[in-house]
Amino acid sequence: MATLLRPLASRSGRNLLCHGPPSAIFRPSTCLPQRRTFQTAPPPTTIPDYAFAFDIDGVLLHSSTPVPGASETLHDLRAARIPFILLTNGGGTSETARVADLSAKLNLDLDLDQFIQSHTPFADIHEYHEKTVLVIGGDYDNCARVAREDYGFQNVVTPADLITAYPDIWPFAKVFKDYYAQFARPLPPHLTTQKSLNPNDHPLTHNLKIDAIFVYNDPRDWALDLTLTIDLLLSHAGHLGTLSPLNNNSNLPNNGYQQDSQPPLLLSNPDLWWSSSYHLPRLGQGGFHAALRGLWSTITNNTADLQTRTFGKPMQGTYEFAERRLRGYRKKLFGQVGLNDPLRRVYMVGDNPASDIRGANGYVSPFGSEWKSVLVKTGVYREGTSANGFGGEKPTKVLQDVTEAVRWGMEDAEKARAG
Repeated sequence: MATLLRPLASRSGRNLLCHGPPSAIFRPSTCLPQRRTFQTAPPPTTIPDYAFAFDIDGVLLHSSTPVPGASETLHDLRAARIPFILLTNGGGTSETARVADLSAKLNLDLDLDQFIQSHTPFADIHEYHEKTVLVIGGDYDNCARVAREDYGFQNVVTPADLITAYPDIWPFAKVFKDYYAQFARPLPPHLTTQKSLNPNDHPLTHNLKIDAIFVYNDPRDWALDLTLTIDLLLSHAGHLGTLSPLNNNSNLPNNGYQQDSQPPLLLSNPDLWWSSSYHLPRLGQGGFHAALRGLWSTITNNTADLQTRTFGKPMQGTYEFAERRLRGYRKKLFGQVGLNDPLRRVYMVGDNPASDIRGANGYVSPFGSEWKSVLVKTGVYREGTSANGFGGEKPTKVLQDVTEAVRWGMEDAEKARAG
């Protein structure tokens, strides 16, 4: 099958896109300049009016191993100067470190502007940059360092910091003591200077006020993290170790719960499942959220909703953030400050109907682009599972892998252009 894109000529006169058999999108070994990056490729005769967005786990990688054909497919898109971004609900490390890691695993130099992970939009939450935030999730203090060093939050506290300073917060954390000791930091000075006039008060009552709770990645110590989160949601104004007198007041909205200036709870993604190297999907951050909702329902006797704000796919806000990033990268790719050629269509390629597919299907672009969803069978989705029933979302197209997804997307875009 011949590719349906117009061939793009290099300075040497060779085509960047060539005709190939049905088993491949392109044949880079015979047609594409090897390891040629977009910075040195010549301008195409026309600017593509479409682009791709790829999930990572289960689409491009299985844990640390590339999905067969994934690296070659991205190389083909790069050489053809077809814009694409990586949009993942993963996280737990800095964008710079993750892009370097992905570049090595996929054998392709990726641009930082091509990458959005679940907590990337948190950098824009400027109202908490000078306040105290509790950052939960991830290995060691990686997420706290991202919040502090990359996103600009000045007062970052972790569960490790709290349990080290006040071990009686959770008496069953002893098995994690050596782990926490590797990275726990002293609490910020402004949290430990106030003293209570009541000798019967716990030291925390007047010392520690948390202004927001950020869950950046899958929590490792669910028991401690759930305990601290619930304590803060039941507290007076975020003072850890207190209980709000408004809780369980039927005369107030939400039965009085979360009505006393408690810190907002922000979660970076809702994924219940994710694809790892294990043959069955594993619980993700959405599992932690589900456990928290269950506890909250029991604690409040089903009389109060758990008020949260969730980022990541399939949320509208995350897709808007991703499209802005994609449009900026597209302008950068073609060396234009103001790119007048419209981006008409984006193909979201994912393995999770509940996040990738639902997000693309429901996304309303403020820029007028159309997003189409492509479900691949190399991750969470399994053959024999109804695409319409699993996750409740029917994709635009179901295909075997990312190579087939890109081939189909290119054909569909060319038909739309011709049509």
